[in-house]
Amino acid sequence: MAGAGALYKAFVLTTNIYIPCLFYEKTGLYCPGCGISRMFIRLFDFDFYGAFRSNVCLFTMFPIFVFYAVFKILRYIKSGKHSQTKTETVFVWTVIVILLLFGVLRNFSALSYLAPI
Repeated sequence: MAGAGALYKAFVLTTNIYIPCLFYEKTGLYCPGCGISRMFIRLFDFDFYGAFRSNVCLFTMFPIFVFYAVFKILRYIKSGKHSQTKTETVFVWTVIVILLLFGVLRNFSALSYLAPI
C-alpha cells in the first residue's frame, strides 16, 4: 500500500494530475471521499493540517479503520473466522451513516470549511 501511495505521489508531482471524483464532475457536489487522494499525499509529506483539511471525516476516522482492519486480520489468523458479529455490523452501518451525513453537510455553504482544499 505504501509503495502504491509513493508511486501515486510521484505521478501527481510529475504530471499534476489527480484522480478525479466522477461524482463531483457530474453533479458539482462533494462526495464523502472528495479530497482523499490529496489527504494521503499530504500525509506522506507529514502535512497533517493539510491532510485534515482535505477530508476531515476520513482523516479523523482513519485510525479507527486501521484498528478495525488489524482486528479483523488478527481474528482471522487466530480463529479462521471472517464473518461479522452484530456489533461489527452496527459499527459498519454507523460509519456508512456518518460518511453519508458528512457528504451532505460538506455541500452547505454555511459548512464550507468541510469542503476539500
